[in-house]
Amino acid sequence: MAASRTTRTTYFDDRVLARFFGKSSNYTNIPNGLFAKYNVKKGLRNEDGTGVRIGLTRVSDVIGYHKKDDGTVEPCQGNLLFRGYSIRDLIEHRQGNFGFEETCFLLLFGFLPDRKQFEEFKLSLAMRYELPDNFLVNEILRSPSRNLMNRMQTLTLALYNYDDDPDDVDVYETLRKGINLIAKFPSIGCYAYQAKQHDACRKSLIINYPKKEYSIAENILFMLRPDGKFTDREANLLDALLVIHADHGGGNNSTFTDVVIGSTGTDLYSAICGSLGALKGPRHGGANISAAEMMKEVIDVTHYDTDPDLLKSVVNDIFDGRYFDHSGLIYGFGHAVYTLSDSRAELLRGLCEKLAEEKGCEERFLFYRAFEDTVHEVAKERKGKWLPTNVDFYSGFAYQLLGIPEDLFTPLFAIARVAGWVAHNVENKLYDGRIMRPATKYVGENREFIKMEERS
Repeated sequence: MAASRTTRTTYFDDRVLARFFGKSSNYTNIPNGLFAKYNVKKGLRNEDGTGVRIGLTRVSDVIGYHKKDDGTVEPCQGNLLFRGYSIRDLIEHRQGNFGFEETCFLLLFGFLPDRKQFEEFKLSLAMRYELPDNFLVNEILRSPSRNLMNRMQTLTLALYNYDDDPDDVDVYETLRKGINLIAKFPSIGCYAYQAKQHDACRKSLIINYPKKEYSIAENILFMLRPDGKFTDREANLLDALLVIHADHGGGNNSTFTDVVIGSTGTDLYSAICGSLGALKGPRHGGANISAAEMMKEVIDVTHYDTDPDLLKSVVNDIFDGRYFDHSGLIYGFGHAVYTLSDSRAELLRGLCEKLAEEKGCEERFLFYRAFEDTVHEVAKERKGKWLPTNVDFYSGFAYQLLGIPEDLFTPLFAIARVAGWVAHNVENKLYDGRIMRPATKYVGENREFIKMEERS
């Protein structure tokens, strides 16, 4: 008889553990006042909400505000720069559906390729699409997982065993291994999904092998769909999503995790595995799922009715914690850096509008627009400040237009972001080289040791 899948141990009474936990003073609250007293930046954030600088980078820049000479924060229109180039230009001037490949080149090497360099790099990626011998069967199909991000972690670590010298952390070798991961992540993510569908949902298992002439965006759609068919506009939207998610500065949680782990001198596979764990969190890579689920419920209540009073009522209910997940958060709005706008959201809005027209989903798109405008209006009334739309509001909508299941929203984020992770890992090796070792302030008590027989 197969062992039961359970997360609870049968070796110790939970009530005993709970009693120990309840008695422990080590889990008592640390007063907020102590953070100010010792000038500790809670969550690595300054009092004005800006992030604490933890390094220097030339890979990318997130522009969401300006700091004036007196230290105050001045809101501004948002922009995202990859190696100094605006994300708007990178999206607008893409080479067909190969914008992600050009973006990867830019992030990794620091300059835009000419035609010959671009074709050579595309071929280098295509030659690495194929997974190692027996990897698909032995590592993916024989051990499916309930969570695809966890599965991508274990599969990333599995690739370590197929590398002739996985612990070589030389800069060039790290770059080479990173390009290999960029090329293989689409297959790993898509096949992990297919394996889960076959195992958990008892669906037919259809494996489409990536085509060397296809872009990464085209191959993802090809591998996910049983018939392998997609339109050019569908591939173009997915390519844009990959470009937009390829990097977001060195301070975001998963990239910071990558650099911290990489700074210890460990292998790239371990560093990327840590980044995947960070990206899995609903406060980071999983936010677009929350936005998509919120909008499903909003549509169920409103039935696409864009009456201003109805939408205001729904938005206020969400703000007041009476609706959706009762958190008081409106997912897809607000950002830790952006103050007036998120250029990624603006770009996706336009691309989604075009595909929605092609697919006959204009009503859904127009409802999103009406809801977006209502959130801005209500937020201004309630909070007295602008609450910008962020990338998560339209990325979930974009994935839905493409017929991509929620299970793959965050893995697709990872498939794109691995390019940025590798670029920052390499940069840190080149220009820093120190192990990241920040400090904390101990605010507990110093106590005398008590022999066991004397403890009460």
